[in-house]
Amino acid sequence: MKTYQNLIIGLFFTLSNASYSQTVKWIKSNEGNYWQEKKIALKKKTEGKPDIVVESEKELLTFKAWGTCFNELGWDALNLLPQSQRESVLKQLFSQDGDLRFNLGRFSMNANDYSRNWYSSDEVDGDFQLKNFNIDRDKTTLIPYIKAAQNYNPNMTFWISPWSPPSWMKINHYYSVRSDKQFNTMSPLSDVALYEDNKEKDVKVFPNQFTVNDYFIQDPRYLKAYADYFCKFIDAYREQKIPINTVMYQNEAYSYTVYPGCAWTAEGTIRFNTEYLAPALKEKHPEVSLYLGTINTDRYDVIDEILSDPRMSKTIKGIGFQWEGGNILPRIREKYPQYNYVQTESECGWGSFDWKSSEHTFGLINHYLANGCTEYTFWNAILADDGVSGWGWKQNALIRVDSKTKIATYTPEYYAVKHYARYVSPGSRLLSYKESGVDKKPILVFSTPEGKTIIIAGNFQDKEQKLVVKSGAVFLDLMLDGHSLNTFEISK
Repeated sequence: MKTYQNLIIGLFFTLSNASYSQTVKWIKSNEGNYWQEKKIALKKKTEGKPDIVVESEKELLTFKAWGTCFNELGWDALNLLPQSQRESVLKQLFSQDGDLRFNLGRFSMNANDYSRNWYSSDEVDGDFQLKNFNIDRDKTTLIPYIKAAQNYNPNMTFWISPWSPPSWMKINHYYSVRSDKQFNTMSPLSDVALYEDNKEKDVKVFPNQFTVNDYFIQDPRYLKAYADYFCKFIDAYREQKIPINTVMYQNEAYSYTVYPGCAWTAEGTIRFNTEYLAPALKEKHPEVSLYLGTINTDRYDVIDEILSDPRMSKTIKGIGFQWEGGNILPRIREKYPQYNYVQTESECGWGSFDWKSSEHTFGLINHYLANGCTEYTFWNAILADDGVSGWGWKQNALIRVDSKTKIATYTPEYYAVKHYARYVSPGSRLLSYKESGVDKKPILVFSTPEGKTIIIAGNFQDKEQKLVVKSGAVFLDLMLDGHSLNTFEISK
């Protein structure tokens, strides 16, 4: 039987006394010139210090899933396309023979910022028994979108989080956290609830002011009804043959938004998750995992306060990070190694759809996977025109639809994702990595279930940089173009 070391070396090369001649497929993308393929050879020697030495005994993580979020405005953009283009886009995103091969989906419980407007599944004040609960609106938007994806990948799994509870469950009785006359009709008088008389700020972290109140009403009737609401939502989607496997209690509890949102304190987060949501899921949906998330703050003290409560280890199975939360991911994982870690929303930019965004996303993927995230969820896969949200923000997407010409364009960011998702399949093992650092050269090395070695490297500098990866007695040794994204596929 081969040792693990011999197996990894075998994936990377075959050595003999003869000259070494195995070729490698190199896929490279530069701005305006995407997905160039050619063959190169490995080398027996190199000069200088390798960027990475593949340590065959190490397996840093086993990757599970690439995914995206299903939003109403994404469905609207998709439906601008003629049938043939629409099916082509869905195939490239979700088919296991396509480019990105997404096998994980996220969607919002109630409206999010990429819904057409505000709604929830029960907006009847005081309906603690949830007699008026329904997902009728979702049946016209999100569910057809999800089913279109399932046609290409029937084995997809799904996870959910709310942006805002039903408005009647909140202390300000409104879907947003803050008022803004440009984007909502919330009374400015209600803004006092966020900080009250607290003036303390810390500009080194996000948010620089922390809420003094939970915006969800901390009355047992409301907390219990909300936990039941999650369970009814899971039931309703199961009836539609859409399995929800994971739940997170709140999207971005630390973004105090003018679009749907809900601010939570550490105390309220612990209370709802440990005393209400986890028990309700255990009773009614024991097959559904509860994760803490989505964490979008780099206030380590707040997240540490939540996780240090002794009840949390019996409550959650994992933690989801996005945006500023990625800054504290390494530190949290070091202190709490027992949890599963996932990335929950790749950053969306500001509607530029440019090459700079592709490099940013490429670097983000490297950071989250290098720091233990076994799942990676992208935000909008497809948007129209400038990517404007229902509340006026412009954001990027992987595919952009021109509403006038009805033509879809695959953006630079799409190719950044393809450099990873096309080759790092579920079950792939991360063997080694280097984060971007001062040289702006992120690198990941994977071994796939199919027996291939995948090396993914970027060069975000203006000039060429040398890349050297050593495994056993051979080297991948070449020059990377400035501002290039690169994938190397090495078969047995």
